Amino acid sequence: MQTTVSKSLSEVIKERRSVRKYDSTYKISQEEINDMLKEATQAPSSSNLQPWRFIVIQDQEVKKELRTVANNQEQVETASAVIAVLGDKEMYKNVEKVYRSAYDAGFMDETNMNRLIEGTNKTYPFASEEVLKNIASFDAGLVSMQLMLIAKNRGYDTVPMGGFDKEKFVKMFNIEDRLFPIVLISVGKAAAPAFNTTRLPLEDVLIDYK
Repeated sequence: MQTTVSKSLSEVIKERRSVRKYDSTYKISQEEINDMLKEATQAPSSSNLQPWRFIVIQDQEVKKELRTVANNQEQVETASAVIAVLGDKEMYKNVEKVYRSAYDAGFMDETNMNRLIEGTNKTYPFASEEVLKNIASFDAGLVSMQLMLIAKNRGYDTVPMGGFDKEKFVKMFNIEDRLFPIVLISVGKAAAPAFNTTRLPLEDVLIDYK
C-alpha cells in the first residue's frame, strides 16, 4: 500500500492540480482505492444521509469505452483508475440505517434517533426531484474534493471531469433510476506536470455587505 506523504493540509491544498497526463503503466491496488474512498466518506452531508455512490473503473477495455462518452479525454484511459461519483435521489430511504448506526455506536440516545428519523421522513420524501438532486450534488462535491486531497496526500494526482455524456454513462453501466452521475475523477501518477493556474484575488470574491 502507498505510504501517506507527511505534509500539512495547506501544502496538500496548494500542490493539488488537475493533471491530464498520466503514467498508463502505473497501477493502484483496489485495496488502496477502497481505503481512500473510506476516508473520503468522512465528509459531511445533509442530515448525514451520505447520498454519494461510487463506481471504480480500472479495467483497461472499460476505460477505453468510457473515453468515448467522456469527450475523448485522454486521462480517462491512461489514469490508473476512474472513480465515478453518483448521487442518490432517494437518500432518505437510508435514514433508519444511518441513525440506527449512530445509536448503536453510542453517539445518540433512542429519543434523538427517533426524532431525527421522524423529521427526515416528514421532509425529504416530499421534496421535489430538483431539490433532492441539488442536495446530492452538493454533498457529492464535498466528498469528491476530500477524495482528491486524500489522493494527493498519498502521492497521486487527480482531475475532476463533469464533461461527459451522462445519459450514455447511465446506459453503459446500467445505473438504477434513483442514482445519477455527477463527476468522473481520474486518479494516478502524473506523466507530465499540470498547467499552473491563478485564482481571482480575494477582494474580487469576498462580498462586503456593510
